[in-house]
Amino acid sequence: MKSVVLAAGEGVRLRPLTLTKPKQLLPVGNLPLLQHLLNSIKKAGIKEVLIVVGYLGEKIQSYFGDGSKLGLKLTYVWQKEVGGTGEALSLTSDYVEKSFLVVYGDLYVKPSVITKVVKAYKKVKENVLAVVEVERPENYGVVSLDEEGFLKTIQEKPEKPVSNLVNAGIYVFTEEIFEKIRQTKKSVRGEIELTDAVQGLVENKSKVYTVKLKNKEWLDVGKPWDLLEANQRFLQDLKKSTVRGKVERNVTIKGPVKIGVNVTVKSGTFIEGPVIVDEGSILGPNCYLRPYTSLGKDVKIGSGCEIKNSIVMNGTKIPHLSYVGDSIIGENCNFGAGTLVGNVRLDRKNIKTTIKGEVIDTGRRKFGVVVGDNVQTGINVSLMPGVKIGANTHVGPGLVVYKDIPANTKVFLRQTVKFEEMD
Repeated sequence: MKSVVLAAGEGVRLRPLTLTKPKQLLPVGNLPLLQHLLNSIKKAGIKEVLIVVGYLGEKIQSYFGDGSKLGLKLTYVWQKEVGGTGEALSLTSDYVEKSFLVVYGDLYVKPSVITKVVKAYKKVKENVLAVVEVERPENYGVVSLDEEGFLKTIQEKPEKPVSNLVNAGIYVFTEEIFEKIRQTKKSVRGEIELTDAVQGLVENKSKVYTVKLKNKEWLDVGKPWDLLEANQRFLQDLKKSTVRGKVERNVTIKGPVKIGVNVTVKSGTFIEGPVIVDEGSILGPNCYLRPYTSLGKDVKIGSGCEIKNSIVMNGTKIPHLSYVGDSIIGENCNFGAGTLVGNVRLDRKNIKTTIKGEVIDTGRRKFGVVVGDNVQTGINVSLMPGVKIGANTHVGPGLVVYKDIPANTKVFLRQTVKFEEMD
């Protein structure tokens, strides 16, 4: 069996992170989201994978290459324009044979999930669809099932969902699906939806068996806080410590940690696992890393800094007297001394943020900021909960940032200074 991974989406809801990289390369536990998925596909016994790429797809191809480093054979096909998941899958018809696995490329799943879906196909010898219960089904393809667990209906993003059970974005299809895609008309979004083609299978009396997943073994990474959730789930599975760097005296480490080669942990540093620190990073002296923190390569966390439940990407420097909590910080950022992130509202209500022009409730009481690549802050900058800062932006000293700042922007505080002679 071969596999197809649909990874052409732009990831607009994950901006500013996806302004400079495709969402499939966003890090979870310091590995790209897509790499976790490919590892799961490999564990299911599948070695040949075709990846459908589009937005910044050259970066995906450059990172993974032919897949030999992962023990896989990877090939690529390009979806040049956004045309929907159905159109994306149609591009693979000359590649696959008989039955094949299809997975959405922005999922974070337990390795056992892919294996479970493949085993279900081998048992029933019918099309297979993974389903999962969610709290907001209207954001997904909502399904209804018959008494034997076969699909009755699937409807993409309905206003009035018939259930909380939704399409999990993992399938095993036969070649029949391509004929149904050809017969599928464009949706109101102007796209050919794969879910509409699946409904066409059912209406044609083709059976689609469903495999129910547990909520904690599946995650659709569509918004920034989903990335934090995926990172936390990954670190929860870290049971043993691995320390390959240099740890000076008077360092305290509690709980499981993974510290890479050429990492220096200076005196006075306190680390509460689970925490992961990639190669070449420098910690301390006298800094504090709290649980569910992932630091990328060549990161600097300096004296008097505290990092909690956050993702800090490669090359970023947070060197002096700063606090970062429940946040995602892009690559090659540099925070001035006293840069502080607010991650809790004064009224303790859920943090809200703006996505695609709409104010969204994150569902989290604690959520900090999302900072794109190459952002610099001056000294004594305060970033309020839910704020997003675009890539290549400079934030001048002394600012309190209450709203989003777009990419490629310089923001400075203008003040009036008055000098008077002493009496």
